[in-house]
Amino acid sequence: MAQSKLPPLNVVDMGSFHVGGRLVEISGRPIKEVVFSPGSAPAKIDPNGNYLVEQMYVQYFIPKDVKGKLPILLWHGGGLTGVTYETTPDGREGWQNYFIRKGWKTYVSDAVERGRSGWASPDIWPTEPQFLTVENPWGRFRMGPGNWSDDSTKRTQFQGSLFPAEGYLNFMKQVVPRWTTTDAATIAAYTELVDRVCPCVVLVHSQGGQFGQKVAQARPDKVKALILVEPAGFGDPAKAAALKDTPILTIYGDYIDQDSRWPTIRKTQLALNQKYIDAGGSVDVINLPDIGIKGNSHMLMMDRNNIQIADLIEAWLKKKGFTR
Repeated sequence: MAQSKLPPLNVVDMGSFHVGGRLVEISGRPIKEVVFSPGSAPAKIDPNGNYLVEQMYVQYFIPKDVKGKLPILLWHGGGLTGVTYETTPDGREGWQNYFIRKGWKTYVSDAVERGRSGWASPDIWPTEPQFLTVENPWGRFRMGPGNWSDDSTKRTQFQGSLFPAEGYLNFMKQVVPRWTTTDAATIAAYTELVDRVCPCVVLVHSQGGQFGQKVAQARPDKVKALILVEPAGFGDPAKAAALKDTPILTIYGDYIDQDSRWPTIRKTQLALNQKYIDAGGSVDVINLPDIGIKGNSHMLMMDRNNIQIADLIEAWLKKKGFTR
């Protein structure tokens, strides 16, 4: 259900750009003829030559009344794009607009291989991408036990779940293929983004946990705060001391103890958090059920209480001195 009419965003500037990328030369491939449109004349295409790959798309929004002392960068999780933060699957406003309304210069990316960033041919990325069935994320992202079914009598949702089940198929429309072999390229592109627009605050989700932490470890002078929303990827424990001056917030939703994978994933991050603390860093962890907020899936930014969670994040940033 869509939210009631909200006041204007008051954005004074918006735009986009690409970062990252490299040239790769392909040779030895046969020339072919391609008809690009029905009825058109065929064109000879020589696939040999240079290709520009592994670039990353970034979109930014600048509000009229800037209240965040630094820009905030929103990085999505695996098999997803920057759409993660735009709107919820049932039509409510997402975290992108939330932070714009709160006065943050907001940057949203489609990581390497995703969405508007494009991908490379099998000559360059020889491994196959991973595709998700419609049924898979329902259980893996803790929306309900088991798999999704179009038949409502054959699927169940966790009791009290706040994920908008009526929007699940809309959620699946934004899921894209992902590779498991492009992490280095993604980290390189995110590092270039940080070099270009930061100092900043970086907020990451799921797979983005690796990218956020490793880029922050490489650029601790530029990533001034790190928000880990259910991180499923991790930083380098050997470089924990690099983040001694970067405050970190880690947030977890509900139903983790009922899942086969998430207790281990959370335990791994909490152990890394302790290394950050032992190295002199500042880490806060919010397990939402522990503070009385129950029903959240892995997709906290899409759950029915997504604004409540964003308020917690903004309150933490304010407490840490990042707002005017």
